[in-house]
Amino acid sequence: MDRQSLYFTAAFAAGILATVGIQEILRSWRPSVPGVHSNVDRLHPAANGKPPEEGCSARDGPSVPRIVEGIEGCIGNTPLLRIKSLSDATGCEILAKAEFLNGAGGSPKDRVALGIINAAEAEGLLTPHSGDTIYEGTVGSTGISLAALCRARGYQAYICMPSDQSTEKSEVLLKLGATVDRVPPAPITSPTQFVNLARHLAIQHTSSPTRHGRGFFADQFENPANYLTHYHTTGPEIHRQTNGRLSAFVCGAGTGGTISGVSMFLKPRIPGLRVVLADPQGSGLFNKVRFGVMFDKREREGTRRRHQVDSVVEGIGINRMTANFEAGREFVDDAVRVSDEQAMVMARWLVEKDGIFVGSSSAVNCVAAVQTALSLGPGHRIVTILCDSGTRHLSKFWAQIGDISANSDTTLEGILNACKSSSSPSISGKDRID
Repeated sequence: MDRQSLYFTAAFAAGILATVGIQEILRSWRPSVPGVHSNVDRLHPAANGKPPEEGCSARDGPSVPRIVEGIEGCIGNTPLLRIKSLSDATGCEILAKAEFLNGAGGSPKDRVALGIINAAEAEGLLTPHSGDTIYEGTVGSTGISLAALCRARGYQAYICMPSDQSTEKSEVLLKLGATVDRVPPAPITSPTQFVNLARHLAIQHTSSPTRHGRGFFADQFENPANYLTHYHTTGPEIHRQTNGRLSAFVCGAGTGGTISGVSMFLKPRIPGLRVVLADPQGSGLFNKVRFGVMFDKREREGTRRRHQVDSVVEGIGINRMTANFEAGREFVDDAVRVSDEQAMVMARWLVEKDGIFVGSSSAVNCVAAVQTALSLGPGHRIVTILCDSGTRHLSKFWAQIGDISANSDTTLEGILNACKSSSSPSISGKDRID
């Protein structure tokens, strides 16, 4: 072999060795922080030698497909975040399921809407691209989730909502192409109440010989697909994310699907777990859980300012039993009553201390989580739900709170001792369920 060939061979071998060495150096340099992965790992899910799991969400980690199927693939597997300020203030680990990060409508109602649609399709009640229309009575979040998924699955959405609800939600619904019917507030016994109206319109659509397709009433209050969706998704996710180490689950209830489905999954698997209802002022569920009677002093005859719950909080609180709440009622151990003022001060705290900007029901959940943590004592782990962004509550809830100043002066004592007077101002009432 001549000298030129020897040089070529040596250079080629050196190149191979250098490439292997650099790869080893890069591999050893990669961050070892849990949940942080290199771009190479993100692009190549099987780079660690393990094949990606079938059917997993893009949020599961580096061992899953980086491409999901449509907007439906962006629903579920939301992060469980530690609320640092509340954890430090109580001595407990207060964790929040970031449901506002669901990718279709930005709330836990994404799960419910998808579950209802899937169940209806399986039963032959809905057929994509056939002209079928989904009807629902909602104050916003469920409607937004349904409207987005209707577009993705080939349906039309018709949403009935009370006319006194925040305009942000109806504006979003219109931008998603839904038909929005804002109706005057009415009690559940009235045929013009927004839920009853949606049911009637769905029946009317199906029976009409001149209407294209069928009308389907989603019926989030009574449809078992609601709580079953949380039993099959939200509950298992929390169990996996906490490794089954959990002292209490704290959650508000409107339809009751979240608290029922999650508690039904977690309770049999975590001995000693406490499930606590977070209930806004004026709602009857607090007394139903505590005393077995659906009654609230704000609902006394002659004192009711509205047809239903007097509270600025939207999305949770109700004065009647639903099939979804009844399904998991036996698993609920206790209830915490939260005033509008406490919710508003908590919402301010979360922005000031943690940069977390959420809506009214999330604030109620966090107040109840703090009270649960203080009752249990230091060293416990509590999980609650952050339902939706504060951007959906600008004209009502956040309008009362006002702007956040540069100074962070909110205290935990200020939250717990916020006025609970029955004469406190509030804006809206319901059945005001998302």
